[in-house]
Formats: sequence, C-alpha cells, structure tokens
Amino acid sequence: MSLIPDEEMKKTGFINLAPLVDFLFIIIALFATLAVTRAALFDTEVSLVKIRPEKEGTMAPGFNDRYVVNLGVTSDGHYKWITEVSEYVLDSSSAISRQLTKMQAEGQLPLEKERTKVLLHIDRDATWDAIAQAIFTVREAGFEIHPVYEPTEQE
Repeated sequence: MSLIPDEEMKKTGFINLAPLVDFLFIIIALFATLAVTRAALFDTEVSLVKIRPEKEGTMAPGFNDRYVVNLGVTSDGHYKWITEVSEYVLDSSSAISRQLTKMQAEGQLPLEKERTKVLLHIDRDATWDAIAQAIFTVREAGFEIHPVYEPTEQE
C-alpha cells in the first residue's frame, strides 16, 4: 500500500490544451488591437486636387484673400519650396515648418493660418514616408495641406 494512489501515478495520454488556447486568444486580441490602432492613425483619407491649365480671366472674386504655398516631394525624398521664380531644396521636414513660421513672422503669410493653403506636389516615385512626414509637419504647424495630382499628357 503506497501513499499515492496508482491512478495518480499513471501517465495520461493527452496534453492539457487550456493554457495554449488562452495564450492564442491573448495573441489574437493583441494583433487585432494593433491593426485597429494602425488603421485609425495612418489610414486617413487623402483628397487630391487635380491641376488644369488656367484659362484667361477665371480668377474668382476674393482670390487674394487666400495665400498659396507650394511644396514638393521629390522621388529621392527631398523637399522643395516652390516659388514663382525658382525652387529651393529643404534639408528635412522640420525645415518646412521653420520656413512657414519664418514667412509668417516676416508678414509674407497672414497670421490667420486658415487663410494659407499649402499645396503638396508629389513626384510619382516619392516614398510614402517622405510624403507622410511633410503632411504631418504642415498639419502640426497649423496649416491646411492639400496633396496635388498633376496629370501626365496621356491622361
């Protein structure tokens, strides 16, 4: 006669799956939360503006009430400040914010940021990281930004 019954000493022929199921449920919940969070943060809708050649005398009344700033993202991820005369290369996305603040301090842009419209000209081969950095930098500076699509000759 032993202290431990013989039934307890026998090896069982199955594996307890309850801890495995609990672990898999936690992993699925974690990945579902990450997917929903990523979609909420990064998958926002972007509306593109299509540029057409301007016709003579099509300026709307009050056209000068809004100021337009043209920025560009090149295929190699650099940023351009586009003016009527030339294009200036900016070294980083933070340089965009500094330039906007500088122009506002000099009086070239109005103090009411909603009166300034920033158009972002995007190269077809530009990386999404560079585009997103430019969009978030301009939004953080308080300006509204509009990505611009320039159709090619075939379209």
